[in-house]
Amino acid sequence: MTSTQRWPEKGWALFQLLLLVSLSQAEELVCRLRGDPESPQLSKDGNIMLGGIFSFHDRWKTRQDNYIHKPLPLQCTRLNFRGFQFAQAMLFAIEEINNSTDLLPGISLGYKIYDACVFIARGVRVALALANGNEVVSAPTETPCTRPAQVQAIMGETFSSLCMAIATVIGPFHIPMISHFATCACLSDKTKYPSFLRTIPSDYHQSRALAQLVKHFGLTWVGAIRTNDNYGNNGMATFTETAQQLGICLEYSVSVFRTDPPDKIQKIIDIIKASTSKVIVTFLLPSEMHLVMNEFYHHNLTGYQWIGTEGWLSDSQTAAMNRHHILDGAIGLSTPKAHVSGMREFMLDVKPLNSSSKELFTEFWETLFSCKFKQSKSSAGNQRECTGHEDLSGVQNSFTDMSLMPMFYNVYKGVYAVAHALHSILSCNKTCNNKVQLDPFTILQHIKKIQFKTKEGDEVYFNENGDPAAKYEIINWQPTENGIINVVTVGLYDASLPADKQLNLQNKSLIWAQNSQQVPLSVCSEKCPPGTHKVLQKGKPVCCYDCLRCAEGEISNITDSITCVRCDPDFWSNERRDACVKKEAEFLSYEEIMGALLTAASLFGTCMTAVVAFIFFRFRQTPIVRANNSELSFLLLVSLTLCFLCSLTFIGRPSEWSCMLRHTAFSITFVLCISCVLGKTIVVLMAFRATLPGSNVMKWFGPVQQKLSVLGFTLIQVLICILWLTISPPFPFKNFKKFKDKIILECALGSAVGFWAVLGYIGLLAMLCFILAFLARKLPDNFNEAKFITFSMLIFCAVWITFIPAYVSSPGKFSVAVEIFAILASSFGLLICIFIPKCYIILMKPQKNTKKNMMGKGAPKSS
Repeated sequence: MTSTQRWPEKGWALFQLLLLVSLSQAEELVCRLRGDPESPQLSKDGNIMLGGIFSFHDRWKTRQDNYIHKPLPLQCTRLNFRGFQFAQAMLFAIEEINNSTDLLPGISLGYKIYDACVFIARGVRVALALANGNEVVSAPTETPCTRPAQVQAIMGETFSSLCMAIATVIGPFHIPMISHFATCACLSDKTKYPSFLRTIPSDYHQSRALAQLVKHFGLTWVGAIRTNDNYGNNGMATFTETAQQLGICLEYSVSVFRTDPPDKIQKIIDIIKASTSKVIVTFLLPSEMHLVMNEFYHHNLTGYQWIGTEGWLSDSQTAAMNRHHILDGAIGLSTPKAHVSGMREFMLDVKPLNSSSKELFTEFWETLFSCKFKQSKSSAGNQRECTGHEDLSGVQNSFTDMSLMPMFYNVYKGVYAVAHALHSILSCNKTCNNKVQLDPFTILQHIKKIQFKTKEGDEVYFNENGDPAAKYEIINWQPTENGIINVVTVGLYDASLPADKQLNLQNKSLIWAQNSQQVPLSVCSEKCPPGTHKVLQKGKPVCCYDCLRCAEGEISNITDSITCVRCDPDFWSNERRDACVKKEAEFLSYEEIMGALLTAASLFGTCMTAVVAFIFFRFRQTPIVRANNSELSFLLLVSLTLCFLCSLTFIGRPSEWSCMLRHTAFSITFVLCISCVLGKTIVVLMAFRATLPGSNVMKWFGPVQQKLSVLGFTLIQVLICILWLTISPPFPFKNFKKFKDKIILECALGSAVGFWAVLGYIGLLAMLCFILAFLARKLPDNFNEAKFITFSMLIFCAVWITFIPAYVSSPGKFSVAVEIFAILASSFGLLICIFIPKCYIILMKPQKNTKKNMMGKGAPKSS
């Protein structure tokens, strides 16, 4: 082909390009809707238009787009009577307002209501249709292609996911959107959804109320099933967070959606079968609840306690489908019951719906009365012919079911909220100012501020998040004899009250799963009784734990105690470890056997000393008494008596005075005693020295010097005791360390230096006395008192040397007993060794008690 032949083709292509450019420039003068226009399913003109988005269908036919041809419009299937009911509630409110002379007088409200078909893309599309309209609007090139919104507010949608999508699209235009059923807590976020409001409480409150309800019945080990959408996921997230704060554990948490494949459904069933929890908390929509219920029936899963939200508990269709009694005893939350005078009658009058498209009204009529028009394209067969005059009075289906009246009331309140805002903006009194230019943003701000009461007396207002006050009824599905579910209100929940008063259960008998009247037990671990505490099982939730007994000295007096509390020092745990009992105070008392024996020994020693003193006094003129300073002998007997008696101060409950007395009395009397013995020993030595020629030592250690030596030695000990008592005296002390379950009442030394100084001084005198007596052991037999003194000091030193380790190692009152024993043993040693031989001579051998015998001038011993 030559170049000249190509010129016509190039010219034609150039012509097409110029034509396209010129058309594009022409299109800039108008705003055109991309795609096919959307016509409302229900509409009526008015001075002010309101929009509505409800799902008249809940299924749609899937389509395969090949991206070659223009996609066909979405084909909705399966009529949803609930959507028609919500639309009827909106029409009822508009009709009431239009007929009112008090609210918006002289102003008529119109409406455009679309079918969202429970499809997010369609919901967004019809929302844009409500905002923009479908008309082609001419506009000069110098001004933007904008105009006021076609509707001043939008009522709907029912589902949270749809509301999120729609609110995201219309939010920048500030068109108020008021939902009656979307409860997702995420919709309270005003940064994402600035123009969204609702007349039903947020799931934030429902989730918290559900957690408090579960906790109230002590159900700490539960499973959870949720719809896999924003409603279920957000609601369950809030429930899980609150449940953890309340000590409730989820054994499992699974999601389900009505389009899930069978293998995923089977995995969920397997998880539930393997679980130990018999309580299931649900955040499900009716469609997912129906799916779960059927699966439970097919797998013969029974005996589960269902706790649910108003999403399905308020749905009469779900209750009607409970033919196999799987949901018997279900308990949960519901929107409070409502009654609006005239609404039921209006909703059952289907004439206003005749304004809808002929195709939709035909489908509605055929489905409502189960009949078929002659010209109908419906594929349903074996149905009677519709006459168009059917009577609704004998029909029983979801359209005539008014169990969702609280939701219809929510639609009603939403329309009235917009009307009150418009009434304020238009400065209505007897008439309204029609010249005010309305814009959605102003209406939105007024709706947020309005506060009014409906004709039924219910107060309507919105908080800063666009939510109403959260109030729920607690309902219980109680089966009747004929198998029909009786929905019984058993309590109320009001989030506006203080936390401890929000949940209020009435005194009504509850029916639980399997018609039981007992609250089901659903715990991972049994409650820990008092006396034990919880120890978490490794790798398991906090509700799974072992109960360990409290250690000695610790108690727990409540059920499910986390820790054991240590008793006060004066108390000890009882055998059950659930209470602290006062510790037994242990001290050496007169009543116990050991104390009584030591007291008897002390008194016996005192009496024995008194007898010896009486004998010596009776025979005081005899040579054996006078031979070794009788005054020292009597002083020694007195000190021995005091030694025996001072042991009694160690017995009994320690007090401030007894603690100071026992150690000082013991130390001073013993020094007095040993000083006397030391004096007698010195007298023996001096007497022997005095018999030697030219010795005059006795004049240096006569009776006066002997008394002064005893007084001097004793005063030194008195001075040590005074210093001890002044600086740091002994005091009563409770010893908690030696025994865990006993208090040892003892006398603390105060100053250990003082105590060991006292004992050291006694030991020093005893050793000096022992050495001197030992030096005098070889004196003639007539002066054998030195031998007895040596033996008595040997006993004394042996007792007190063994006393030290025995005292330190003896526990509690036994250390006091050791000290008393040492005092008595050493005292008896002195008494017996020094005085008993003399008493024996005085009483049994009087012939030896002569001066001649004492001077060694008696007959020689026979060989």
